[in-house]
Amino acid sequence: MSDALPVTGEPLALDLINTRTSAGDLLATPPALGRWLALEADRLPETPEKITGRDLEAVRVLRDHTARALDHARRGTRPPKADLDALNRLQRAAPVVSELSWHEARVALARRRLGSPGERLTAWLAEAAAEFLARPDVTKVRECEADDCVLLFLPAHPRRRWCSAARCGNRARVARHYQRHKTGTPEPS
Repeated sequence: MSDALPVTGEPLALDLINTRTSAGDLLATPPALGRWLALEADRLPETPEKITGRDLEAVRVLRDHTARALDHARRGTRPPKADLDALNRLQRAAPVVSELSWHEARVALARRRLGSPGERLTAWLAEAAAEFLARPDVTKVRECEADDCVLLFLPAHPRRRWCSAARCGNRARVARHYQRHKTGTPEPS
């Protein structure tokens, strides 16, 4: 699998966890985090214009806590208290406020977070992680069956086996085809 680009389209918490691949960390630098955020921009209320090393470290710490909590939650076991506490603390670092304004002859309500851009980003991601961990279908999260892949996915269909049919699924089919032809095993009719 080409791990240069992250697999996206899973719940945001899984997309975040999946930035750590078998080939390495896709969030190794602030610009790398910026590229991932650009891919996820339509799922976040805002993204910082400038990503700092501190922002990157906070997101990576959040990712680690989320991954450990998910590893337990998907198996139906209690996540470590330290991980749940960290997710709660990261959300509280940039509290949500509901602000009223007058817009087009009526009162409008908008939710926003307080804090620095980096704190707001981490809080939004922590909130997405918390919401995902609390979902009943969290126990259905699976690891890709490709030998060299560690990515997670939430299958929409119970027979789904790979993080991406186009990446890992295609490689597995090609490998099976090669093995059948290499050993002389005939193709099924």
